[in-house]
Amino acid sequence: MAHFAELNSSNEVLRVIVISNDDVNAHGGDYSSSAETFVSGLVPHSEDGTAWKQTSYNGNARKQYAGIGFTYDVSKDKFISPQPYPSWSLDSNDDWQAPVTYPTVLEIDSEPVSIDWDEDNQKWLGETYDFNTDPVLTTNYEWDATNLQWNEV
Repeated sequence: MAHFAELNSSNEVLRVIVISNDDVNAHGGDYSSSAETFVSGLVPHSEDGTAWKQTSYNGNARKQYAGIGFTYDVSKDKFISPQPYPSWSLDSNDDWQAPVTYPTVLEIDSEPVSIDWDEDNQKWLGETYDFNTDPVLTTNYEWDATNLQWNEV
């Protein structure tokens, strides 16, 4: 099956649909403008829709599978995921990166760390859980990017 993303005038993805591979092959083949034109004639645009672009379910083309809210970059011919936080920026691979490098230590005392970004304070926060206690014991940490370690808070 082939997947096509409907774009609005700002190239934002509104929805993704599935089209038969046979139909795509009969109308120009994968990632062709002919196939996109065929889909436009087959599936009416939604209220804000203006174009269809094929997307790869396996991420084999156009960087990644398009989802609602993604943007299609015409000059790079790829789908870019939504910016997760205002402080994050795109790297040279068009992946969003936080202003502080993601923690390299993913366990504390053999327990996995649940990691979240704190946008207000521009830092990584972590939690570990001890499920052998009742109630479950939670320990909170802040990532020290200079010393590459978690500090308990």
